[in-house]
Amino acid sequence: MPQRVFIQSADFDLSHEVATLRADDGGVGAVCVFVGTVRDRNAGSQVSAMELEHDPGMTEQSIEAMIDAAYQRFDIRAARVIHRIGLLQPQDQIVMVAVTSAHRGQSFEACEFLMDYLKTRAPFWKKETAADGQQRWVDAREADETALQRWGV
Repeated sequence: MPQRVFIQSADFDLSHEVATLRADDGGVGAVCVFVGTVRDRNAGSQVSAMELEHDPGMTEQSIEAMIDAAYQRFDIRAARVIHRIGLLQPQDQIVMVAVTSAHRGQSFEACEFLMDYLKTRAPFWKKETAADGQQRWVDAREADETALQRWGV
């Protein structure tokens, strides 16, 4: 099975990732991709940088389980998650979720399911640096109970 989860400090090339995901699969009729970027504001405060940490091994295992759950819920052909760690600046790409399926509906739903799960359950720790240089740890797993209830999680 090809690798599905990548936790990395390096940026990613969206075109390359999508091409790799759908390579040699003539049954792909839809590709849905979400790319999240670092915002320059959070909770009304200016953000000049963000640093993400994770627990190597545990984070990958958690995301793999999430992808397995997506395969059980939706008729998808492939999925790939890239999440960056380390020091990031506003406008940097931070996360990519890509899903292929035969039809668009399944790709859209699976992509949204994976992103909701990533934002609420994936074990990442986030430290933001404000414009004045002050730093604060922020719960990277935003509590979005509505999203979780929608999926029955």
